[in-house]
Amino acid sequence: MQQMEMSSLAIPQRADTAVTATADKEKRQGVGISVVIPVMNEQENIRPLFERLIAQLEELGQSYEVIFVDDGSTDNTFAEVKALHDEHPGIVRVIRFRKNFGKTPALVAGFSRCRGKIVFTMDGDLQDDPAEIPRFLEKLEEGYDLVSGWKYPRLDPITKTFPSRVFNALVRTLTGVPLHDINNGFKAYRREVIDDAYLKLYGEFHRFVPVMAQWRGYRVTEIKVRHHPRRFGVSKFGARRFARGLIDLLNVLFLTTFLRTPLRFFGPFGFWTFLLGLLIDAWVVIRSRLIENQPIHTQPMLFVGILLMIFGVQFVLVGLQSEMIRHYAFQPGEEYSIKQEIDVQ
Repeated sequence: MQQMEMSSLAIPQRADTAVTATADKEKRQGVGISVVIPVMNEQENIRPLFERLIAQLEELGQSYEVIFVDDGSTDNTFAEVKALHDEHPGIVRVIRFRKNFGKTPALVAGFSRCRGKIVFTMDGDLQDDPAEIPRFLEKLEEGYDLVSGWKYPRLDPITKTFPSRVFNALVRTLTGVPLHDINNGFKAYRREVIDDAYLKLYGEFHRFVPVMAQWRGYRVTEIKVRHHPRRFGVSKFGARRFARGLIDLLNVLFLTTFLRTPLRFFGPFGFWTFLLGLLIDAWVVIRSRLIENQPIHTQPMLFVGILLMIFGVQFVLVGLQSEMIRHYAFQPGEEYSIKQEIDVQ
């Protein structure tokens, strides 16, 4: 697929380009719901999930499409989704990665190609219940832009539930986004959320889309959804994923809090670090000269204070450098997010 797209970009523009673009836009507007499903080694789950999904989507009476993103599966997952595409060519679309790139790139690929006004994401392990889709739509009708699922009760082993609870509590506390299950892949988005050019997804930021969406001014909420135990396949969750999540959380906190003014983060940090080092060295000098009458260079705390002062200066310099990068990379559109304009040419 990638090669086909690259070769198409090399074709010279023709006079009917505007007509084609208009037709593509009309075709895109004709799809009511898109469902993006990243999968990796889920061959036993693909068909049962699809059958349950289309049964529910048919009841809604809206046009829909289902996009499977095969994230480097090594079993027969691709054969299963290709068979579904052959059976339902107007509904099923398939994206196949050359290797395992991760869930965030899989979602980005699906988002860039989906055409629905409402976009759902689901996991391919049969643990998400498609029967919950109408409840997501009801919540969107209330005016929300992003609705996240909350698996309650969660039917997973404690090795998954306990780290997840700790992580979710940490995210709620630090970001102020009141979600109980931010890792849940079952979500519904309005089109404008995933089309927001300044809501950038890379690394493993997929779990923090609600945080970044709320930062951009979108309304975010959650609903409790039924959760089924895994029947086939192996969970992709592990200690490495938890550790990466903590690192990404730190990154998201910085981007959503101090991206516009990085010196406000590094400046106070550097000031207090320098001041602490200065006080430590002052105390060492006073104690050595006036109290104990010992040589200053024999005091280990002297070097601790010097290091703290050096670190303080370094933090301030990093903040200034970040401000310079911020200045030259400034784009006005990143400073705000417009929901609607009235009487504006």
